[in-house]
Amino acid sequence: MKRAIIVVLDSVGIGELPDAADFGDVGSNTLVNIKKARPQTSLPNMAALGLGNIQGEDIALLGKVEQPKGAYCKMAEKSIGKDTTTGHWEMAGVITAKPFPTFTETGFPKEIMDKFEQAIGTKTLGNYAASGTVIIQELGDEHVKTGYPIIYTSADSVFQIAAHEDIIPVPKLYEICETARKLLTVTMVLLVLLPDLLLAKVVIILVPKTEKTFLWNPQAQPYWIWQKKKGLM
Repeated sequence: MKRAIIVVLDSVGIGELPDAADFGDVGSNTLVNIKKARPQTSLPNMAALGLGNIQGEDIALLGKVEQPKGAYCKMAEKSIGKDTTTGHWEMAGVITAKPFPTFTETGFPKEIMDKFEQAIGTKTLGNYAASGTVIIQELGDEHVKTGYPIIYTSADSVFQIAAHEDIIPVPKLYEICETARKLLTVTMVLLVLLPDLLLAKVVIILVPKTEKTFLWNPQAQPYWIWQKKKGLM
């Protein structure tokens, strides 16, 4: 087989794992809880492949079938962490033995923000955990007045930068993100993300073309490189 296609449905969970308590996720089961809240939810094609036959509490509600057409299972990460990229890396054969740091409670340390502001030549706003839409509503007007980029984080190991493209042009925003990526590699922050949320007065506009993620490269070899060397791909 020369090609395999992996389709990832981010945040489409099928139940908690043994380490759920470490991440505040006890009782989580996205698909089953959606089905309970919206009984009309129907996933006939995935059910035919075996979705409802996966072992777990109430998973059969998704549509258990007698003869599934596909191979199905519920897998547990070996990596330590719950963020998207850690999972993607593991699917590629890269195990994360040490979780990436998060700054949900404290924001980024002052010494990091001081170095970042010095490197980009301007002050910043925010530096706390929030959703993109909320923090832009809270700080958007001040950003437009001052020109300072908005910095925020989340439950993941991510340094997010938001700005109005008329205040800080997109090429400059990418440059700022690259600066953050170089600085935060030392601190092992996994993602530097320029979100697709740009404020125009009090209206939040989605501009997908500007979104860009600056990843920390995995420090191990993905399995497909080994497969290619062995002539399997």
